[in-house]
Amino acid sequence: MKLTLTPGVKFLLPALITVAALLFGATLLGVPLLVSVVAILAATPVLVVLRVLRDDFMWRRAAFRAGAQLPPRVLGAQWGNWDVLKIMLKTWDEGYMGDYMVDQVRALGSLIDMHVLWTNLFVTTSPQHIHLMLATDFANFEKGPAFQKSWESVLGQGVFNSDGDMWKFHRSMTRPFFSRDRITHFELFNHHADIAISLMKERFRAGHAIDFQDLILRFTVDSATQFLFGTCVNSLAVPLPYPHNVYRGHSQETQADNAFTQALLQAQNVLIDRQRKGWIWPLDEIRGDRTAEPMKVIGNFIEPIIASALEKKNLDMTKAQEIDDDDTLLDHLVKVTSDPKVIRDETLNILLAGRDTSGMALTLVIYFLSMYPATMARLREEILDKVGPERQPTFADIKDMKFLRAVINETLRLYPLVPFNIRESINATTFPADDPTDKPYYIPKRTGVAYSVFLMHRRTDLWGPDAEEFDPDRFLDARLQKYLLPNPFIFLPFNAGPRICPGQQFAYNEVSFMLVRLLQNFSSFSLVEDAFPPSARPPKEWATCPGRKGIEKFWPKANLILYSVGGMWIKGTEVEETSE
Repeated sequence: MKLTLTPGVKFLLPALITVAALLFGATLLGVPLLVSVVAILAATPVLVVLRVLRDDFMWRRAAFRAGAQLPPRVLGAQWGNWDVLKIMLKTWDEGYMGDYMVDQVRALGSLIDMHVLWTNLFVTTSPQHIHLMLATDFANFEKGPAFQKSWESVLGQGVFNSDGDMWKFHRSMTRPFFSRDRITHFELFNHHADIAISLMKERFRAGHAIDFQDLILRFTVDSATQFLFGTCVNSLAVPLPYPHNVYRGHSQETQADNAFTQALLQAQNVLIDRQRKGWIWPLDEIRGDRTAEPMKVIGNFIEPIIASALEKKNLDMTKAQEIDDDDTLLDHLVKVTSDPKVIRDETLNILLAGRDTSGMALTLVIYFLSMYPATMARLREEILDKVGPERQPTFADIKDMKFLRAVINETLRLYPLVPFNIRESINATTFPADDPTDKPYYIPKRTGVAYSVFLMHRRTDLWGPDAEEFDPDRFLDARLQKYLLPNPFIFLPFNAGPRICPGQQFAYNEVSFMLVRLLQNFSSFSLVEDAFPPSARPPKEWATCPGRKGIEKFWPKANLILYSVGGMWIKGTEVEETSE
């Protein structure tokens, strides 16, 4: 039987071995055990302080030699900025996304050092810095060992959790499959769209709200699994949940039958919790890996499909490596490699991205259309003019609908699907200061640099004084020329540079296609606030806050991808009920 150590045990093991060796050595020298233990306990904090002072001295000296300065540091009241960590975790759980961080950025500048537990953690909202990390100095920034270690139990060494040659290998495997010819096969979406729209009509006719977030994530996971594996999980066949104040007896059945999608969510929540706790996250998993159970559920679905595909490949070794029209991504991958782990990692990476990216983009667009009826009417008018009330849209149709693209872009500007991300410097470098006459900022080697497109997308100096307002016309009128075109890195809904999302156009097409189908069938949407669970509604005190925090009717949070706490409960008006 293979011995598997928990993350916590692996984390503590080197220290335990060191202590045991010291105690053993002291015993051989005749030092009493109690004296040795006391000496080790007393020396540990001293050594920590010395290491902190040494590192700080070395960073400042290196910055001085480079003619640079260290980024301004957030100064907490407790040792190791322990209070800063607690505030960050509390804000993440109970506050509006990015609250504490945006306060620090406003006070200290676009690049700050949270410096939690004596470790540099730089955070930037500067398009210049993000441009350097993602593009011009791409070779010097990677996901890094710390990030990969915390995410490996779910993402393995797939394209979103690898660096260097392994990342290039995964990227080269999947890129051919996201060609224009393949991502415009709208028949894949249409079948699942028909089912989703039928479920919406059924629920609305019964007089009840629907959790659009839940519904549309089922639509995207069914589409994604069919696209990837040729086998659909059929999550749309599982009974939909009702509002918390309407009992229909389906909740237990829904949870049991929808185990696959629940497992995906549970695994993602563990990953983001690890990320928030920083390098001490393994201490929370001394008794066991918290991703083990959900990954077992996911593996029970994926692994038999992969095994079947590999067996099929072995039976037909003469098949060419070119992509056939009816090939799934799995069919393509087994032509490239016979390693089941490589295939599993890659398909799971793409599955998570494909499900969540399109699903949450659609959820947020429908939210904004519910909040802004004039935008809904204008978008529907464009759709009816270009496509008509019934015809399935083509790629040319979608490309021709400028306002549709503007609505999607404005949604992703205010709520980018990956609001926070991180890279790690390989070698020391510098970032320009906000003031071009000031010294640049020194970035030590092996330093985590988090970047927030969520905060960057709302900067008034980059987007104008109305940066927190929902206005799709900013992507069509003079503001496009004034702000975005001269500085394209201020808008990064799908990342940028060599690691730009490989499924970006697939996501735009899927979202656009589904929006057309929805607005062909519904003339309006409205948010049903009392259908949200009371604990999921924005706190009443938010209403007095400036910006979007004071406006929003939902509570945004993020695991791997941004989502709405408690779902997104809406009602819709069918077109048959109104005169065109």
